[in-house]
Amino acid sequence: MATDSAQNTEQQFRIVLQECRDVFVKKLHDYGAAWRILRIPSLTDQLFIKANRIRSLEMKGQTLVGEGIRPEFIAIVNYSIIGLIQLEHGIAETPDDMSNDEAIAEYDRLAESSLQLMLRKNHDYDEAWRGMRVSSYTDIILQKIFRTKQIEELGGATLISEGIDANYADMMNYAVFALIKLTFDE
Repeated sequence: MATDSAQNTEQQFRIVLQECRDVFVKKLHDYGAAWRILRIPSLTDQLFIKANRIRSLEMKGQTLVGEGIRPEFIAIVNYSIIGLIQLEHGIAETPDDMSNDEAIAEYDRLAESSLQLMLRKNHDYDEAWRGMRVSSYTDIILQKIFRTKQIEELGGATLISEGIDANYADMMNYAVFALIKLTFDE
């Protein structure tokens, strides 16, 4: 039974990741890799804006601009992967240092890496995320953003905690979990 559930999780995770990738590719077409100039704290702040908006919408129960929480969770997935790219490649002075094909290849590699991390953790936690509420994912993402900001303030020098990259990967995975619940549990 657990194996069937885990296989279902992987399949659903891949479906949601494909949707996020499609958005990333379309925005890459429209804007190029303009995000290459963003410093890590700027990406963390962008994640904060998205997660804070989700929480605000969850608490208010309505939106005045007509966009729900789903696009914001997609943005969290994509900005988290962009953050992982920036951590590995550093920031650029201009966005033309990475072609669209290179950016997509990096996106795919890091998305797959995060998927594999989720599968390992999901094995150990035995699908516990399925019993959580979407609002809990939002709160956990916000908590990880505040942790990341603290790590940034420390210049990355933690005593016991994982680094910024691990927090970005976790934020991405929690956002995917939320998207799975919003897609398949409705």
